[in-house]
Amino acid sequence: MKAHSTPKKKKIRRFVYDPTLLFTVLSLVGVGVVMVYSASSELSLTVHGHGYFYLKRQAIFSLVGIAAMVFCLHFPYRWYRYAVYPLLLSALGLLVVVLLPGLGSTAGGSTRWLSILGLRFQPSEVARLALVIYLAYSLSKKQAKLDIFAVGFIPHVIVLGILIVLIGLEPDFGSIAILTALTWIMMFAGGVRISHLLVPLPAVLAGLAYYLISAPYRMARLISFLNPWAYAADQGYQVVHSQMAFGTGRLVGTGLGHGYQKLFFLPEPHTDFIFSVIGEEAGFVGVTIIVVLYSIFFWRGIGIARNCSDLFGALVATGLTAAIALQVCINMGVTLGLVPPKGLPLPFLSYGGTSLVVSMASAGILMNIGGPAAVTRR
Repeated sequence: MKAHSTPKKKKIRRFVYDPTLLFTVLSLVGVGVVMVYSASSELSLTVHGHGYFYLKRQAIFSLVGIAAMVFCLHFPYRWYRYAVYPLLLSALGLLVVVLLPGLGSTAGGSTRWLSILGLRFQPSEVARLALVIYLAYSLSKKQAKLDIFAVGFIPHVIVLGILIVLIGLEPDFGSIAILTALTWIMMFAGGVRISHLLVPLPAVLAGLAYYLISAPYRMARLISFLNPWAYAADQGYQVVHSQMAFGTGRLVGTGLGHGYQKLFFLPEPHTDFIFSVIGEEAGFVGVTIIVVLYSIFFWRGIGIARNCSDLFGALVATGLTAAIALQVCINMGVTLGLVPPKGLPLPFLSYGGTSLVVSMASAGILMNIGGPAAVTRR
C-alpha cells in the first residue's frame, strides 16, 4: 500500500502595505493638491487665463507619484545594492548636464532644472536619493573597517564634496545643507566613529558659512533673517508676509480659498510657502494636523529602520526618513522665520513634480523595507 505523501510547506512572499504610513502619505498628498489649487488659482488665472493650470499638473504629478510609490513598494529594496553606482553616476551626470549652456532651465537666478521631452525635473532631488542608497550600501559593506578614518569617513565625504561642488554651481544652498546633514546622520547611524565625525565638523561648517556669505544676496538674506521687519520692503519681504499669513489665520483660519497673502503678496505661495497659506486658511488647527501627519511619517520611518534586521535596509530607511525630515524642518523653519530663507519645497504638499515623485518613491521604498512578510501555506 502506497503511503500518501505529505504536501510540502511552501513559503511565499507577500507585501503587506503599512496602512499607517500609506494613509499618512496619501493624506498629505491629498491636502497638497487642494492647497496647491487654493494657493495658485489667482496666479494661474493671471498667467494662464484659467485657474486650474497648477491644479491639473499637480494632480498628474500625484498620479505619477502614486505609480512610483507602488512600483517601489513591490521592488525588493535589496536589489538597490546592484544599482548603487549606476544610480550615483547617473545623478552626477544629470547635475553636470544641467550646468551646460542651453540645457539647464533657469528660474529665480538658479539653474536647477532639466527639460527633456517637455518634462521638467530637478536633478538634485534624484541626487539626494542616490546619495542615500550609496551611503547605505557603502556603510553596510565596510562595517568591519568603519573605525578607520580613511575607510569610514574619507570616501563618503569625497562623494558628498563632488555633489556639493556641482549643486553649488547651480546654486542651491538648501540642497547642500540637507546633503551635508544627511551624510553626517547616516555615517553616525552606520557606525562611523564619533570622533571622526566631530573633528572635521568645524571645517565643514566653516566652509558652509563661507559659501553662505560669499555672495551678496545670500549675505543680505542672512542679515534680514535676524530682523525681517526692518527689511520688509526687500530681503525680509517673504518672511514678513509669511508671518502675517500665520497671524491672520489664528485658530481655525480664514477658510479654504479665502487667504489674502497668496494674492500676489506672498512669493511662491504654491511652492516654497504653501505652509504659510495653510496657516492662513486653516489656522493653528490645520497647521497642527499637518505637523501630526509628518510626525506619524517620521515615527513609522524610524520604526521601520529599527525593526529591519538587514543593515543596508535599516540605513536606507534611516536616510530616506532623515531626508524628508530635514526638508520639512527647514521649510517650516523658513516660513516661520526660524531659518534663513532657502528655496526648498515642503514634501508631499508643495507644487512640483520631481519633489513629489521622489518623496512618494521614498515612501514606497520604506514600505518595501518594512512590509515584506513570509507566510506559510500548505
